Amino acid sequence: MQTVYIIGAGAVGKVLAVALSLNNRKVVLLRGSVDHQPAHVERIQVVTANNTLLEADIEVGTLSNHPELDGIIVLTNKSYGNAQLAQALAGKTGSSPLVILQNGLGVEQVFIDHHFPEVYRCVLFVTSQVANNHTVSFKPVAISPIGTIAGNGHNLPAIVALLNTAQFSFREEPNIQPVIWKKAITNCVFNSVCPLLEIDNGIFHRDEKALALATRVIRECVAIAQARGIELTEEEVVENLLLISRLSDGQLISTLQDINNKRPTEIDTLNFAIVEMARSLQQEDAVKETRLLGELTRLKSTLTL
Repeated sequence: MQTVYIIGAGAVGKVLAVALSLNNRKVVLLRGSVDHQPAHVERIQVVTANNTLLEADIEVGTLSNHPELDGIIVLTNKSYGNAQLAQALAGKTGSSPLVILQNGLGVEQVFIDHHFPEVYRCVLFVTSQVANNHTVSFKPVAISPIGTIAGNGHNLPAIVALLNTAQFSFREEPNIQPVIWKKAITNCVFNSVCPLLEIDNGIFHRDEKALALATRVIRECVAIAQARGIELTEEEVVENLLLISRLSDGQLISTLQDINNKRPTEIDTLNFAIVEMARSLQQEDAVKETRLLGELTRLKSTLTL
């Protein structure tokens, strides 16, 4: 059986490791932000939406513990660490496929530039929050799709079959780019408005003014997506935002969790990625609210570090 190496021991990585372990998959959880630490076994607990407790003993280590990663490599680390991670993985992965479970636009580019042979993107439709070092709350919103970014995609069915469990579900997606954009635009709203208001994800289905602001930002971002040939409508993104808002009512978005814990955020691959694309299209003035919310979120993050 292939080993699943999960890089990134945050909320998503821990839940995935537990789900795979409970379904008899061989899994190793690697910390993405530190290295040269001894490996150890950690009991991780996951509290689901219906208060079911899932727990498993997971091997936790760092990249230095593994001179070779022969299996499936899943990235659940924060995307701002991708450039450093791509260098650290060089020479360790061989032909092993890379599956990226991260938010944002263009997060896969550094791995393509480093000539990783197979790169896949997963769009996560879950919410998760670390309660303490060993316990995570987890709530799936929908089945998370995985699609091919680089390579011939022949291994996609086997990868999905290996990662998919009843607790944390995945599916194949033949056209992943529109899904990536829809989720990224949705996250441009959640990851800026919620941290600035210091409020949970449910604000958009509860408050008309918050939804009106979200709709304006979505309109700006969808126009850039359409200009880049992505088939997407404002209505379907707003619908997606409201779905996630209802199903994750009471949950804190990851950027607010990062700010509260004095960690860097992923706003550069969200609002500012849209701004850069608008600039390349000479349409920067068309994303004024998206840019302003990103600037305020970045400033708030900087002030707390």
